[in-house]
Amino acid sequence: MKEIELVRIYDHEQPDGYRILVDRLWPRGMSKVRAHLDSWDKQIGPSSELREWFNHEDEKYPEFKEKYFKELDQNPYTAGFLADVKAHLAKENVLFLYGAKNKKCNQAVALKEYVLNHLH
Repeated sequence: MKEIELVRIYDHEQPDGYRILVDRLWPRGMSKVRAHLDSWDKQIGPSSELREWFNHEDEKYPEFKEKYFKELDQNPYTAGFLADVKAHLAKENVLFLYGAKNKKCNQAVALKEYVLNHLH
């Protein structure tokens, strides 16, 4: 099995792999051509209410992650997303692309943890 890599969509160095944008909103200033996406799974992103509450404040991250995991558990799209990621991991790396500036406390980091916990 290959790996899930987290990549900020604005970074110049982009590794190879199946490219999934996991943000609910399109990243500001990014053209669809430049993004080179294979998939935009906006339904897997946190709800607008949760995203706005979190506001990328590091001290809220543990609670954000807990709430986001609950949303993912209840999201009817999650099972299909997990199946797609698993299928692609069988043959190539999967890149979770995100727009957040903070590379340690964001929804893509939480989503990777959630996916890894549910793939095994």
